[in-house]
Amino acid sequence: MSEPTLPTSEDVIGLLRGVIDPELGSDIVTLGMAKGATVSPDGFVRITVALTTAGCPLRAQIQRDVRDRVGSLPGVTKVKIDWTELTAEEKATTMATARRNIAERAPVTAIPATTKVLMIASGKGGVGKSSVTVNLATALAATGFKVGVIDADIWGFSVPRMLGVDGRLEAGEADGRIAPHRQTVGRGELRIVSMGFLVDDEETALMWRGLILQRAVRHFLEDVDWGHDLDYLLIDMPPGTGDVQMGLAKLLPRAEMIVVTTPSLSAQKVAVRAVNMGRQNYLRIIGVVENMSEFVTPDGERFAIFGTGGGQRLAKTIGAPLLARIPIENAVAEGGDTGTPIALGDGAAAEAFRELAHLLSTDIAPPVDLAGCSVRLLDAVNAALDAHDSGANDSDDDTKVASPVAGG
Repeated sequence: MSEPTLPTSEDVIGLLRGVIDPELGSDIVTLGMAKGATVSPDGFVRITVALTTAGCPLRAQIQRDVRDRVGSLPGVTKVKIDWTELTAEEKATTMATARRNIAERAPVTAIPATTKVLMIASGKGGVGKSSVTVNLATALAATGFKVGVIDADIWGFSVPRMLGVDGRLEAGEADGRIAPHRQTVGRGELRIVSMGFLVDDEETALMWRGLILQRAVRHFLEDVDWGHDLDYLLIDMPPGTGDVQMGLAKLLPRAEMIVVTTPSLSAQKVAVRAVNMGRQNYLRIIGVVENMSEFVTPDGERFAIFGTGGGQRLAKTIGAPLLARIPIENAVAEGGDTGTPIALGDGAAAEAFRELAHLLSTDIAPPVDLAGCSVRLLDAVNAALDAHDSGANDSDDDTKVASPVAGG
């Protein structure tokens, strides 16, 4: 009986594509964790696997799967795994790959693929998350963007009052899709949905949980006619880390998260939980907004009512930039009560929101612009057609090739 043919290194790596990292949801080869394999003449297989962290609790499971799969190959007598850790750059690449793979398997929503989705989150209530959402959306719209707003704070909805919008959501006669409330702001537009448009009055108590919550949120994502030209979608998340937050993260894995906190140490510590929830669902944390940073009197005197440095400490802890510090002003609260966001007015807070909108739209989270891609694609198509025409003219074939009609 002939000796079994030894597997090659390529055979081993190919088999490792069946070893799934349970946390990241992709195989260790695609994630860049399988660093290499060698096969000795005596059937001894040595594999190098890099983990995201040296103390990864899932190491035992990965080890068992690797040994079971590779050990099943004919001719293999022993399997040894050398463990190492991914570098910072490799970790970033691995997480990006995991996010991309999850996004490709994500449920279909009515949100255009070109829309930049920003989740505005906080670890606890009372930090002004909804105020930040409304004023940031308003500032973005004022510069010409089409901005959607989902009031996903199911129990504490406040966006309708803060934007001065009321009425009910209605379905279109043709397709039955929900039409968001539309509000022109400057050169742009807000498109708004909220539980506040589905109840009789804003004092109605919603005692929903579990699947009912998930279904309500899913309706906002799947059944609302946002329009194909939506630049941004801002989601006012409920505070904390519950069913709604996790459901949204799974439905929108391409979303990015902004975390709102105050200068106080307690708010900063709680906000870390929201960050961890986001990262466990592979969301990109794009930065921190410190709200109610200080009170500035008319004569310029400053008072740190809620302490100092919480936003900067949180940003350093989570490894994300501090995007803005929003001061306390009476006009912010008054604007929220009267439906006239301060971002359209004057003062330090208004300027801070406009600067935040500019930073996001030009640097941190710019809208998806397909113009450049379209131009390059058109150039490539024209070049290919020109080459095809040239080849046809040079040949002896009598077949005629019609020239493309230039678009207007």
